Amino acid sequence: MSYLFVEYPKCTTCRRAKKWLDENKVDYEDRHIADNNPTMEELQEWIKKSGLPIKKFFNTSGTLYKEMNLSQKLKELSEEDQLKLLSTNGMLVKRPIVVGENSVLVGFRDESLWNEALLKR
Repeated sequence: MSYLFVEYPKCTTCRRAKKWLDENKVDYEDRHIADNNPTMEELQEWIKKSGLPIKKFFNTSGTLYKEMNLSQKLKELSEEDQLKLLSTNGMLVKRPIVVGENSVLVGFRDESLWNEALLKR
């Protein structure tokens, strides 16, 4: 099975995740998040598949997130407005993201989640 790997190549976490995918021979299609922003529809689908709250899809450690003071503003926005905001700039989106047929992984903190989702096929 092939996965969609959504990343920002300059991000060290994305580079570690990509190395992990390559070392474990996981087949994937690479997508640069800043050049090819996720659409609102894609984000809705990914959030649903992941089972995570929308907040987990925001790059809370990113410069743009902080500059826009989103930690305060998000509380006042509807989910639809949050999706619209995420779809405007890939740098607002947490990365890396791995999209499979029935699952979505966000971030690369817990390698065991990746092992479970991508290697037990």
